[in-house]
Order: sequence, then C-alpha cells, then structure tokens
Amino acid sequence: MSNAQTGPGAATRDSAPPAPTLGSRRKSLFAGTVGNVLEWYEWSAYAVFAPSIAHVMFSSSDQVSALLSTLAVFAVGFLMRPLGGIVFGRIADRRGRKFVLVTTMLMMAGGSLVIGLMPTYASIGAWASLILLLARMAQGFAHGGESATANTYIAEIAPSESRGLWGSIVFVAIFGGSALAYSVGGAVTSLLPDSAVGQWGWRIPFLFGALLALAALHLRRSMVESEVFSDEESSDGTGPAPRRQVVGAVLLVITMTSGITAAHYTWTSYVSTYAITRRGMDAGVAYWCSVAAQCIALVTLPLWGRLSDRVGRRPMMITFAVLMIALQIPLTGLIGSAGWTLLVASTVALAVVAIPGALLSATMSEAFPTRVRTQGIGFAYSVSVAVFGGTAPYLNQLFNEYGAPRLSSFYIMLLCSFTGIACCLMRETRGIHLKDA
Repeated sequence: MSNAQTGPGAATRDSAPPAPTLGSRRKSLFAGTVGNVLEWYEWSAYAVFAPSIAHVMFSSSDQVSALLSTLAVFAVGFLMRPLGGIVFGRIADRRGRKFVLVTTMLMMAGGSLVIGLMPTYASIGAWASLILLLARMAQGFAHGGESATANTYIAEIAPSESRGLWGSIVFVAIFGGSALAYSVGGAVTSLLPDSAVGQWGWRIPFLFGALLALAALHLRRSMVESEVFSDEESSDGTGPAPRRQVVGAVLLVITMTSGITAAHYTWTSYVSTYAITRRGMDAGVAYWCSVAAQCIALVTLPLWGRLSDRVGRRPMMITFAVLMIALQIPLTGLIGSAGWTLLVASTVALAVVAIPGALLSATMSEAFPTRVRTQGIGFAYSVSVAVFGGTAPYLNQLFNEYGAPRLSSFYIMLLCSFTGIACCLMRETRGIHLKDA
C-alpha cells in the first residue's frame, strides 16, 4: 500500500507547498493594495498637473493646443494598456501573478522618476515632448499589466462568499491613489507660488511617487501566490480554454466597462481641469474638492462590495447605469466657480461610479477560466479603458473648446446605456468558485 503512494503524482502532492492561510492572504491583500495605490497615484499625478506640464513640455504659443497635446499624451498612455494587459496577462497566466505585480511596480516607478527629472521644452525643444511621450507609454504598458493582474490576484485569493468585498479593495486603491495624487497636488499648489509650481513644483509628485514605490516593492515581494493559479498549474487541465466562452467574456467585459471607465475618468481626471479652465475655479480649491469627493466615494466601496455578495452583481451594475444616465447632465451643469459646486457634483457622481467599481474585480474574474483569466481581463479591460476612458479627458476638453459641452455628457450617457444592456445579458456569478468559472 505504501508503494502505491510513491509514484510521480504522489511525489508532486508531497512536494506541493501548503495552502495559504487566511492570515497570509490578508497580508498579501494589504501588500497588493499598497502597491496598487502607488501605481494609481503615479498614473493620476499626470492628470492632476496636466496644465503645468503643458506649459513646460510643449510650445507656449497656443495654450489650448498645449493642453490638448498633454491630454493626448495622457490618452497615448492608455492606448499602451491593452498591449501591456496582453503581454503581462500572458506572463501572469504562465509564471504567476506575484511576478508580474513586482515587475509592473518597478516599471511604473521608473516612468515616474523619468518624468520627475526630465528637461523641459525650453531646454531641449521637442525632445522633451518625446521623452514625456515615451515615459507615459512605458507607464501605460506597465499599468495595463498591473490592472489586469491586480484584479485577478485579489479575486483569486478572496473567499468565494466575500469576493465582492475583497475585490472592492482594488477600486479602493484606484480612488486612494487618485486622492493621494490630488492631495499632493493641493499641497504643492497651496504651499508654492504659481511661478514655482509651473517651473519645478510639478515635479515633486513624480519624485515622491518613485521614492514610495521602494516601500511598496518590498511589501509585494512577500506576497503569497494565488492558490487558484497554483492548483491550475499543477493540474492536468492544460488544454486550451473554450474559445466561445473566452470571446463571449471579452465582449461582455469591454461593453460592460465602457460606461464605467468613461464616467470614472471624466469625474476623476478631467473634472478639476474643467472647473479650473472653464469655470474659473482656483486650482488649489479644485484639487482639494476633488480629494474630498474621492475620499467620500472611497468609503462607500466596501459597502457596495459586501452588498453585491448578498444581492448579486447584475442588479447593482444595472443600478449604476440608470443613475449615471439620469445624473450626468445635472451634475455637470452644477459646477461653477465656487468650490462647493465641484465638491457636491463630484461626490455624488463618484459615489455612483463606486458601485460598479467595487464589483469589477469579482465580476471580471468570474467571467474567465483560470488558465486565461489575466490575459482575458488584461485585453478586454485595457481595450475598454484605452478606448473609452483614456480618451474621455481629451474629448471633454475638445467638446468644450468647440462650445458643445452637452456632447461630452451625451457620450457618457450613451456608453452607460451599453453598460446597462451588457449587465442585463450577463449571467449572475455571485459566490461561484473560480475553479468552476
């Protein structure tokens, strides 16, 4: 009987590492979240200081053109995300989630350091614009892999019955990173004169982010690997995932997230620029109002995640679509030169955006098989974010420059209707085991 247990299969089982404990998974959740906050901080810092970067990195002869050029570079960074999602997604599905999360942390920090130290247009001319473009492309490439892998990793280490709650932490990191970027932006613009901010103060957030990334990198190196991934890797089920299932999941995620990502980037990355450049709001006031709104919305995320574990993903996603369609025009129209208008409008809008944001990690992970989960999320989510989210600040600015601000609102409302339709068609996946996805 003892001889029957000495075959290759038994040896593999004997040598397999013990399953991660709930305590080790919680520590990994914390490490992943801290790193994800800093990733999103470094990504959002560019949007916060877009007007200052436009002044020093592009020709100052046409301020509108300079701002549009800066926002176009912002969009180009997003266009690199699908490629990063595909490449790093494939690596994560082959080498593991932890390896990719460490690698993307290094790349984002490197890009932030380059932006913080790079010379200006006045020093080296168009080369400054090129360096900025390349740095944002590298960050976009890393960010695509980070987003896909973080959504996959957190969902896989979470208990099945609490996946919505645990997965909401991914969007807590998104809001947290953005709020941190706006906090630093508010501090810089409040403590320094406008001339200093324009000359060198805008560099502070990027250098600060690169420094903090070292601590996040140390935490991420101690994370456990996803047990779902380890079990899939050691099993005999190495054949290709069902093509029809994967294609259907990709189309579902792209359509479902189109309205979510467009609304999110409009109300986090562009609305402060709109208040400053179109409504005459003081830059420091606009930054702090954005911080306050994002912090309030951040608190609601775990509540939405836990609620989805009880009532399901579909009804909550549909609720977001209906509310955003109804509120987009009134909330945008509320914004004036007074800070409270931005605070109220952004708080309400971001609390609504937080509903699907809390559910994305769980919902997307539940849509794909384990062996292609990160690749699937990396491609579908990054395409949606690049096409609908990365272009949102640019389109908003463009529509406003042409005197058609309602077009930007109609654009958001149309995409949210697509989100609602996709959510009506998707199956309810609350509580399923990811091995059975």
